[in-house]
Amino acid sequence: MHKRSLGLTLFGAVAIIVAACGGGATPTPAGSAVASPPAASGSAPAESPSGGAGSPSAPATSALKIGVVTDIGTLNDKNFNEYSFKGAEAGAAAIGTEVPTAIVPASAAEYPSSIKSFVDQKFDVIVTVGFNLASTTVQAAHDNPNTWFVGVDQSPICVTAEGLPDATFACAGDAKTLLPKYLSVHFAEDQAGYLAGIVAAGATKSGTIGAIGGTSICAPCVRYIQGYELGAKSVKPDIKVVAAYVTNDFSAAAFQDQAGGKTYAENYLAQNKSVDVLFQVAGLTGNGVLDAACAAKIVGIGVDVDQYQSYPNAGPCLLTSATKSLQLAVSDAIKAIAGGSATPGDVLYDAKNEGIGVSAGHDNSNKWAADTQTLINTALAGMKDGSLKTCPDKCGSLK
Repeated sequence: MHKRSLGLTLFGAVAIIVAACGGGATPTPAGSAVASPPAASGSAPAESPSGGAGSPSAPATSALKIGVVTDIGTLNDKNFNEYSFKGAEAGAAAIGTEVPTAIVPASAAEYPSSIKSFVDQKFDVIVTVGFNLASTTVQAAHDNPNTWFVGVDQSPICVTAEGLPDATFACAGDAKTLLPKYLSVHFAEDQAGYLAGIVAAGATKSGTIGAIGGTSICAPCVRYIQGYELGAKSVKPDIKVVAAYVTNDFSAAAFQDQAGGKTYAENYLAQNKSVDVLFQVAGLTGNGVLDAACAAKIVGIGVDVDQYQSYPNAGPCLLTSATKSLQLAVSDAIKAIAGGSATPGDVLYDAKNEGIGVSAGHDNSNKWAADTQTLINTALAGMKDGSLKTCPDKCGSLK
């Protein structure tokens, strides 16, 4: 959610962004814990089929030890933590190694010690979940050049000339050379947003739709909303899209304040009474946005995963969700490492490799326009062949 257009001045500021704008788990009160795999769910968020386009082959059996360090929250959050871990499980199963072990830190202060625990135990592959862990993962990859690190949504990887975390974002170093066993899977949020915009345009009765992002300096958030607007206008060129951002910084209000998100959305809707579809790109704060949409008797759009599953409270008014194929991306990375074909650096997941999508309408599928799925299929084809532009020239930036 990757050009270096994040617009940040302090690397540490991103430590509060929840899984690149999408997390919404409830933090555990106790210390970090080694977690058991989440129980199987009969209604798990839809993921793209495993073994997407270009998925590397891997040996039938492997001795790789795989560890997963999630972000704070829970392992079964039906969001970034759970589906990244499911990807590690799927990758381990595909290469014939033991089930991965997960550590769930209780706070950001425990990121380094959680990673070090796996390093000390001689784990071969360590998956770290979310942009919050980017700086810590860069440091660990620098300090442990013989260990593979798979970052989820930690792109673009930015390092100093020495291969260390770069607090200035000058990105003087070549991460692929300096950190040859660190790769970050990231996603084309504008494409997922574009698809959500198609659904929104078909559902609106007023001709005005909205979007609320957590912060204006979160490039993935901006990309989602930029794609959303273009997708909606591809269906109805005269549609009005009213975008707003809760903050202009990375304070907790951006992604970690559900009550605040509801209040913000209530005020937004009071000022924009014609909005009848509202897209949230604000993590836990965004769950509050969905709460406000439901209370206002309009439809909402979720983000990152199928929020019909990750946030059931919004189910009655959820039109769709713009999604990322977290499970597929992590599984592919592990198979590539085992098969010897993994390459360091940023690895993009987009429509071409089934990396993005849009979820079903579930309880509100009757609000989708009759031709919506056909329009989605046509858009996906254009994304795959490169003929469809889903983001403006300054993609990910409002400047």
